[in-house]
Amino acid sequence: MVDTRILSDKMVLGATAAELGAAAIRGAIAQRGKASIIVATGASQFEVLHNLVAAKDIDWSKVTAFHLDEYVGMDIAHPASFRKYLQERFVEPLGGKVTFHPINGEGDAQVEADRVGALIASHTIDVCFAGIGENCHLAFNDPPADFETEKPYIVVTLDEACRKQQMGEGWFPTLDAVPEKAISMSIRQIMKSALIILSVPDERKAQAVKDAVEGNVDPRHPASIVQTHPRTVLLLDPDSASKLS
Repeated sequence: MVDTRILSDKMVLGATAAELGAAAIRGAIAQRGKASIIVATGASQFEVLHNLVAAKDIDWSKVTAFHLDEYVGMDIAHPASFRKYLQERFVEPLGGKVTFHPINGEGDAQVEADRVGALIASHTIDVCFAGIGENCHLAFNDPPADFETEKPYIVVTLDEACRKQQMGEGWFPTLDAVPEKAISMSIRQIMKSALIILSVPDERKAQAVKDAVEGNVDPRHPASIVQTHPRTVLLLDPDSASKLS
């Protein structure tokens, strides 16, 4: 069962996501002396990261963070670079205390997927921060998503709906400018997280939200897989929740 919560607005949503995640991080450090997390990007994560880096009583030197996805061929200086996004909104505000493993999509994509996959394989993930795409993707696992691969990171081809979302959010000037491939954390790797926190504001995500939590678990609706996860919290605003029964 997905713990679905409808909050008043994007600001409260982001603060709630950060609070839940910070509690999980503190708990892991108290229990094991360290924590490992997955951090995401995109418009849904602005408020989440803003509040997370301001959270009190977290020893970030004991936290290892993994990157959810990155475009293939993306220069880190590009405004749409997810490495740049996380460096500016997560790593730098923490003074570099956190150990961060970014995905570098500028070289051989499969080699890079294997490299970060080997790194994450030795970590127990305490919390995954993520969102849901307009096409119901989870990370860059567009429909039909691969629910079976055990590889932690895979090279994927982005569908048109996903690429239109990236353009629509203002990351790229034209559809042709949006890369066609990405390195993405796989569905099964995401599902290994002890806690998944999905932050999903905005009306444009409403149908994807409905498909994710009220439809069948189906690779055509990748985020629907979280219905099988033991501890997922889905945070919505009134607009993104507007199509729920």
